[in-house]
Amino acid sequence: MAFSPAAVGSDASPGGGSSGSDGERRLGERLLPGGRLKEAAGASVASLCLGPLGGAQRLGTLVDCLALSYRLRQGPGRGRERGAEAPLRCCGCGRFLGEPVTAPCGHTYCRRCLRGELRARCRRCRDRLPPAAAPLRTSVVLSQLAEKWFPGECQRARTGRRLEELLAQGRFREALGAAGQALRADPSDVMLRIYRAESYIGLQEYKTAIEDLNFVISKMPNWPEVYFRKGKVLQDSGFVGDALQLFLQCLALDEDFLPAKLEVERTLCDVLSPEKLGESLKESPWNSAHVRNKAFILGSEVTESYCNLPLCPEQSLGGSEILEPVSGSLNRAQSAHALNSTEDLAKGDGLKRVSSEPLLSGQEKGALLKRKLSFSEQDTVICEDGRNKQQKQGESTKRDMSLAFGTIPGDLIDVSDFECSLCMRLFFEPVTTPCGHTFCKGCLERCLDHAPQCPLCKESLKEYLASRKYSITVLLEELIMKYLSDELYERKRIHAEETAEHSNLTKNVPMFVCTMAYPTVPCPLHVFEPRYRLMIRRSMETGTKQFGMCISDSQNGFADYGCMLQIRNVHFLPDGRSVVDTVGGKRFRVLRRGMKDGYCTADIEYLEDVKVADEGELKKLRELHNFVYNQACSWFQNLRNKFRTQILQHFGPMPDREENIQAMPNGPAWCWWLLAVLPVDPRYQLSVLSMMSLKDRLIKIQHILTYFSRDQSK
Repeated sequence: MAFSPAAVGSDASPGGGSSGSDGERRLGERLLPGGRLKEAAGASVASLCLGPLGGAQRLGTLVDCLALSYRLRQGPGRGRERGAEAPLRCCGCGRFLGEPVTAPCGHTYCRRCLRGELRARCRRCRDRLPPAAAPLRTSVVLSQLAEKWFPGECQRARTGRRLEELLAQGRFREALGAAGQALRADPSDVMLRIYRAESYIGLQEYKTAIEDLNFVISKMPNWPEVYFRKGKVLQDSGFVGDALQLFLQCLALDEDFLPAKLEVERTLCDVLSPEKLGESLKESPWNSAHVRNKAFILGSEVTESYCNLPLCPEQSLGGSEILEPVSGSLNRAQSAHALNSTEDLAKGDGLKRVSSEPLLSGQEKGALLKRKLSFSEQDTVICEDGRNKQQKQGESTKRDMSLAFGTIPGDLIDVSDFECSLCMRLFFEPVTTPCGHTFCKGCLERCLDHAPQCPLCKESLKEYLASRKYSITVLLEELIMKYLSDELYERKRIHAEETAEHSNLTKNVPMFVCTMAYPTVPCPLHVFEPRYRLMIRRSMETGTKQFGMCISDSQNGFADYGCMLQIRNVHFLPDGRSVVDTVGGKRFRVLRRGMKDGYCTADIEYLEDVKVADEGELKKLRELHNFVYNQACSWFQNLRNKFRTQILQHFGPMPDREENIQAMPNGPAWCWWLLAVLPVDPRYQLSVLSMMSLKDRLIKIQHILTYFSRDQSK
């Protein structure tokens, strides 16, 4: 059977919806996170009566309330299985990772879980999973580990893959024979039971399919998919009420199981629509041709608010519609009726419509509820001959999954299986590309700096590069931490030493050889060379967010003086290039030059202006400062509007005059702004940058302004 979530939770609102109904719906959405289930459910139902029915959009909160009610009733003992004892376990179904596929979020699923369109979000982190139409490439490293550690389980996975192909082609009889043959060799394999159940469903032998699904539930009671599949069988057989409970059980285990949510919304849409709420049970939507009928019982906790809430004029839910979560099972009478009905269908008479239950009094309902058969009280165990027997709570029916794939012999743990093919060292922050290959995060980023393709298979990674979401492969990192802890400790130590080396702002400081930079002046950069992509990334990762800027020099490679740049923001472009917003910081002098991974480095010392202590000299310096500042303002105001606008757009307005001209180690900010906008040869600008005397710097700037002012007067 193939299930598609279709358009669950569409944002499109129905035309003509009233503001009152929208307000009630939004009220329910606000109440749900606070745990106020009764109020949230009541508001959701009220929204149906205050305006036209909006399908999934209006019923979403109500479905969430019902699923949450199921989850709360189960208590802490029932929930998602982590499966910590098994090293290779799917995040979705909890079974062996025969064909591991790593999602963009970094969590790994078996191919079957992702291909089945059963969920849209990751069960661990709730990030969106890739759509079923997207190519699903098997993780190469994890597949090799699975084949090496558990060859028997991998063979079972290949058998399952062949059965899936037969089912997809509609060859149900062949799939049934193959599944039966495999089950004779391994009767306890739950996946073979699933495939056999799907074969029976394709052949319309629903009773036998239910038996196989019950067996799977007894072995894996926390697997959402099996509840959904059983619910679909019962729904197709006409037992809509029992199917609804199974769908809610599925959502209680996985709230993002979209096909189950869609089925619940469709069912409730028929039950709770305003035009049908007042009808009798026999004339209710259960008897419609669209949804074949079997009465269901709604539970007291959710409906208590319904009964007290006026749903719409002269309409309210009666006492007969009370919902009780029953851990996914049928009562004995209903189960027998369901199986008998499917036997009639198997004989070729077609699926018979089941009449609805008569309305019961409160006392009769209580007696009926006592006869409910819940998986929390009893488990149905299917014997090999197909017969059922009941097993009391406390008797173990689970297969010990760790016996199959929970223990790895020590001689099979090899560090070479966990080495990056680029750096030939142990994986550090392993990431898996869409093509299935795994690398250290840093190694992959350096390769993508040069070309947007996989280093091994050369498949294009343009979209992967544009997303810039290099999520750590969680399972692989957990395996390394568990089995190679000593090697990982040494790998982290080496990485920490490399990071500390890149963080030093006096030794081996990275140098960007490009243009002049000045203290306090913005310096936007377009970074496209691979060596500078690496340099910018390292500056961000170490947390320093700084690097040096120098102009080139024909003899030494770059000039003897420069300015540190502080990264304020980095905007990455889809092809890997980036626009880096920086601002000038400290000035420096180069002491020694070097090279690191393609970009220049230098040992440097920082420069500061020599302060004037004599009062007389300081007074003369202030007078010179004020004179040059006024001269600079006059020159800027006399520029043509076109040039002045361009300067303001690129560098911003000229800084104001400062009262304390010696407060900053680099002197007044307006001097550097003016030096940056003046059309002067970079060598002349470099000589001013290297000066440690404010007086000498002001005199130089005065000479430049005098020269350009004469040109303006002509």
